[in-house]
Amino acid sequence: MKFIVAIEPGTETTAFGVVIPDLPGCFSAGDTLDEALDNAREAIELYYETLIEDGGSFPKMASLAEHQANPDYAGWIWAVVEVPVERYFGPAEKINITLPRLLLAKIDDYARQKGVSRSGFLAEAARLAMQ
Repeated sequence: MKFIVAIEPGTETTAFGVVIPDLPGCFSAGDTLDEALDNAREAIELYYETLIEDGGSFPKMASLAEHQANPDYAGWIWAVVEVPVERYFGPAEKINITLPRLLLAKIDDYARQKGVSRSGFLAEAARLAMQ
C-alpha cells in the first residue's frame, strides 16, 4: 500500500522529521533523508500492527493535493512510500465472483499495465471505493 509522507527538512543540527498525515500520531525522523524514509516505513508498519491489535478502523486516505494545501506542511518535502501492510488485514480468502467478460478483460489489461495481480487490483479498488 502506498502512503504519502511529509518530510520536514533537516539541518546540520536537526534530523529530518517525517509525518504520515493520513495516520494520526504516526511520525518518525532520521539523520538522512534515506534513513527518515526507512524509519517512516517502520512507523507505518507499527501503526497498522497496533491498529489491528486494538480493533481500530482503517483511516481515510486523502490526496496529495489535500495534504499540500495544509499550511502546517508549508515548505516540507513530499514523498510516497510503499509498505506491505496488507498482511495485517488477515489471511487471504479465495472467492468466486462473476463479471462480464469485457469488464474482466479490461481489469486484466489495467492490472497488467500497473504491474499488479487481478486480485490485488480488485482489493485496492474495493478499499478505495469504501473510504
